[in-house]
Order: sequence, then structure tokens, then C-alpha cells
Amino acid sequence: MSVTYPLKGLNKEVLRLAVPSILASITIPLVGMVDTAIVGHISDATAIGGIAVGTMLFDLLYWNFGFLRVGTGGMTAQAYGRKDKKAMSDILAQSLGMSFSASLLIWALQWVFVNVVLFFVPCSAEVASFARSYFFVRIWAAPATLSLLALKGWFIGMQNTVAPMVCDLVVNVVNVIASYLFAVKTPLGALGVAHGTVVAQYTGLLVAAILLCKYGDTLRALDWKHCIRWSEMRKLFALNGNLFVRSLCFMVVYVGFTTIAAKYGDTELAVSSIMMKLLMLYSYFLDGFAYAGEALAGRFFGEKNRTALRSLVKILFLWALVIGVVSTFAYAAGGEWMVRLMTNDSGIIGCSRRYLFWLVLMPLLSCAAFLWDGIYIGATAGKEVRNCMIWAALSFIIVYFALEKVFMVQALYIAYFVHLVVRTVYMTLKWKPMEQRIETLETTENV
Repeated sequence: MSVTYPLKGLNKEVLRLAVPSILASITIPLVGMVDTAIVGHISDATAIGGIAVGTMLFDLLYWNFGFLRVGTGGMTAQAYGRKDKKAMSDILAQSLGMSFSASLLIWALQWVFVNVVLFFVPCSAEVASFARSYFFVRIWAAPATLSLLALKGWFIGMQNTVAPMVCDLVVNVVNVIASYLFAVKTPLGALGVAHGTVVAQYTGLLVAAILLCKYGDTLRALDWKHCIRWSEMRKLFALNGNLFVRSLCFMVVYVGFTTIAAKYGDTELAVSSIMMKLLMLYSYFLDGFAYAGEALAGRFFGEKNRTALRSLVKILFLWALVIGVVSTFAYAAGGEWMVRLMTNDSGIIGCSRRYLFWLVLMPLLSCAAFLWDGIYIGATAGKEVRNCMIWAALSFIIVYFALEKVFMVQALYIAYFVHLVVRTVYMTLKWKPMEQRIETLETTENV
């Protein structure tokens, strides 16, 4: 028998989970910004460029391991809904084991990775040299960084978004302090920011381990022999494999956007970078509700509670509508002002006016894509989110090259817009059959 959740009570639960996630999301860009700001005040353009390239290397690397958070969160939420403590503890152990194994692989291939990527990055030898030095220091934080992804996903699955927020805040605060001390107060100079980031990541991991103590009763249910059986690990590997493909498709779109913009010149590249950052502003708010959707959708799939799931979808989309409308008005009224906050270059500001209408169009027409991601991940619908992003990435590529000769740079924005529409339409059409699985299939069969 399904448990009934009053809409008012369910809305409070959504906000309880969404607000900490929003606060955490807003702090995420601070790590790179702090490193750049510190180096900008103590060193030259070479170091600043090296930090930028080094940060990009880690973005490329860790983006592909986002499945550690996403997959862990969805499967844990379903186990939470089933009240299956053994499954909750097993998923955590498996995800942490996967994180550590991935870290060893990253360490083994670090020289290959950094040299292959830098071969394709058009930067000076001095910038490339600093980026290598930065990378080879910060890479030692890989076990902490990947383990934190798994732990934050597990906390979200356990209906706790405060713990990930605390971890992110600790990482950011320690990063500011440690990076400053290493860079300014030691002979390390600009390279000290990399050491500061390593210290911050391991401090965050320590805090996450302390927060885990709250779940002692659940963790005691861990069965190591059962946990390491292939029949049990297969579910997580299958889901994460699909989510890995999804991450690669995201990279095709977002890295492709920047790479294509670069061929039109420095001004167009700068404008495209600013436009993307401004678009990400509203996504931070949507991501909070997507995380809430992930946690609660997974829980309701675990409970096989279709009524609550339908109510959840309605509430999430009402909030998405609110965020979309507010963002649309904000961009319409203050789009150019926002650009001026990010640059005082008159050429960039003037060029950006040709693209400001995209800021107005995209929030309302793309908010559903972000929310569906969270809901589908909670349902551990790995195949669906994988296929959706494959089609979306293909649409981005096809539309751009089909329209490039006529619309030039505008074709890039049209392609990005179409990829968001494809994601929205695909997942909307697939939702009804997905919802019907809730009472007829084991939830982990969706992977």
C-alpha cells in the first residue's frame, strides 16, 4: 500500500532538500576563482594562464567521473525507499571502492593524460609548463575528490543534502585559507594554490567521514562478502557505465561550444564564455531542485509509490516554472548589466548585445531538461539518460554544421538551444512508460 504525502508536506520536503543543494552549488565556482584571484595578485600572466589551463584539465578529468555521485545517489535513494539498510551500506562501499580504483588509474595515466590534452591546447610553452606543475601537484587529491563525489551522492540518496553542503563549504573555506598561506607565506609561490587545493579536498573527506558517524546503524549492516559479489556490483557498474557515456556527451556539447566559439576570434570566445557563465547562474537554482527530485524520486521508486511520485513531479515543475519566469525577467531587465559586471571591455560588451536574447529565451524552455535529469537519475534510468544525451549531442553537432554557413556564430547558440529542447522532449515522451515501471519491475532493472 502506497503512503500518501500531502502536497504541502511534500513541498516542504522538496525545499528541505533543495535549499542546501542550491547553497552548495553556488559555492562550487569559488575554488577556481579563488586560485585565480590569489595568483593574479602575486604573479604574472603566465601563472594565471597556467592556473586556467590546469583547472581546465581537472574539469575535463573529473567531469567524466560525475557518475560516482549521480549513480550512487539514485541507487541509495531507492534502497532508502525500500528501507534496505544492507543495500544502502553495500552501495556506499562499492562506490568508495570504485572511487579508489579510479584514482589509482588516474595516477597511473596522469602523464599520458596531461600531455595528450596539452598537445591540443594552443598555449605558450611557459603556460603549458606551469599547467603541468599545477596538475602534478593537485592530482594527489584524486582519491579525496572522487571519494567525496561518492559520499555526497550517498548522502543525497539518504535524503540528506545538508551534509554535502557542509562538505562543499569546508572545502571552499579551507581552500581559500590554505591556498593563500601556501602561495603567499611559503617559497612555493603561485604553485602553492595547488597544494592548498589538495589540503582542502582531504579536509573535506575527513569532514564527510565524521558526518558518516550519524549512520552507524546503517553501516553496521554492511556484508563485505555479499558486497563484492559480481552479481551485486554489476548493477552499479551497469548504471555508471551508462552515466559515463552521458558525461562524455555533455563534454561534447560544452567543450564543443567553447572550442567552436574560439575559431571566430578572441572577442567571440570571450562573449561565448560569459554567456555560458550567465546561463549557468539559473542552473544552480534548478540543480538544487534536480537533486531534491533525484533523492525523492529514488525514494518513491523504492517504495513503489506512484501517487507520491506524480505529486513530486508536479511540485518540481511548478518550482521550475517559478525559477524560469524569474530568470527570464532578470535576464531581460539586466542582461547587459550582468555582462558589464564580468568585463569592462567595450568590444566584448558591444558584441554580447547580439546574443542577449538567448539569455531571455533559454530559462523557460530548458528548465525541464535539468529537472528530468534528476528525476530519471533517481529512477536509476541509466539507459534513458544515456540515449537522451546521445541524441542531444548529435543534434548539437548536426544543427551547428547545417546552419554554420548561414548564421555563423548564431548557429552555435541555435545548436545549444536545440540540444536542450531535444533533452526536454525526449525525457517528457519517455516519462509515462518510465512511471509505469514503478510497480511492475525491480527498480535496479532500469539501469
